[in-house]
Parts: sequence; structure tokens; C-alpha cells
Amino acid sequence: MQLGISSRCLAILLVPVALAACTGNQDARSVSFTDDRGVSDQSYPNNYRTEILAFMRTYLNNPGGVREAAMAEPVQRTVGGRLRYVSCLRYAVREADGTTRGVGERAAVHVDGRLDRLTENASELCAGSAYAPFPELEKLTR
Repeated sequence: MQLGISSRCLAILLVPVALAACTGNQDARSVSFTDDRGVSDQSYPNNYRTEILAFMRTYLNNPGGVREAAMAEPVQRTVGGRLRYVSCLRYAVREADGTTRGVGERAAVHVDGRLDRLTENASELCAGSAYAPFPELEKLTR
């Protein structure tokens, strides 16, 4: 009785080995979908207002219910050990029953000039921010 492996079976078994060899000397750190260059040379988020408005339209349950909106210009802060541009937002939201929730503070974190995420616990990131009215946020609709 002969125990042979067909060339097709052998090829299937060797594909993962060949692919593993392609990964070479890469770091085993987390995978990112942006070209995250780390702590230096972050580009300024030129379209931050437009990107934040587009995001908030989907983030908020009732985008037409925003009141007392204000935003601070992007400044560089250390977020998770890396230098990022951060734009801080303050706003109140009108609930479906007509009541208004108190003013909340959020931090929009930018990576390589683009909006990456919105953080809800922004008190430390937004400490000392200079807010200016952000009427475009109050004019949002679905």
C-alpha cells in the first residue's frame, strides 16, 4: 500500500507556508486601515468641519435636535501614546419627547488628516480648548 500525496494536495498544504513567508519582518502590533505614521508628522485635518458634520448626521439619533453647538479648532494632543489632531465639540441634544439633554463634550480624533473616531470621554483631551459657535451642527437634518 502506497501513501502518496498528490501534487494538488501538496500545493494546498504549502500555500499557507508561502503566505506566511511574505509577512516577513512586520510588527505583530495591531492592524490599521489608515497609514498610521505614529507620533510624528501628522497632517492637519483641512476638511475637519465637513467630515465632522457628515459623521454627526449618522451618529446622532436626532440630528435636527442639536442646540448650543460649539467646536474648538484641531490641536495636537497625545492619544494612546501617539500624536493626533483633536477637535473638541460641545452640544446639547433634544430628545424625542421634547426635553433637552445637558451639554455634552466629545473629542474628534484625526489620523493623517482624516476623521478617525469620536470619543465620548473627552474631558482630559479637551481641557483648555477654546470653543467657538458651530452653527452648521445646529442646522443638520437627516
